[in-house]
Amino acid sequence: MKQTLLNPSLPLCQLPAGSVGRVREVMGDAHFCQRVREMGFGESTFVTKISGRGPFVCQVNGTRIALSHSAAQNILVEPLDRR
Repeated sequence: MKQTLLNPSLPLCQLPAGSVGRVREVMGDAHFCQRVREMGFGESTFVTKISGRGPFVCQVNGTRIALSHSAAQNILVEPLDRR
């Protein structure tokens, strides 16, 4: 059975400012993946994107973290509705 996604994943850099997303996948080499997971960007973590231009400021687990465009491009998130 083919499954369709209601909220497909997109790079964190494309998430609109002020939006919340759930981390679905961290891509890149092992060192990069380990480093961003240690910063709090693990799979299933909720992230709020504060600023819309690089460096991107995000809030994860109550902490604000700035990411470069290339780092934000390698973190895939599922956008969540704020209802």
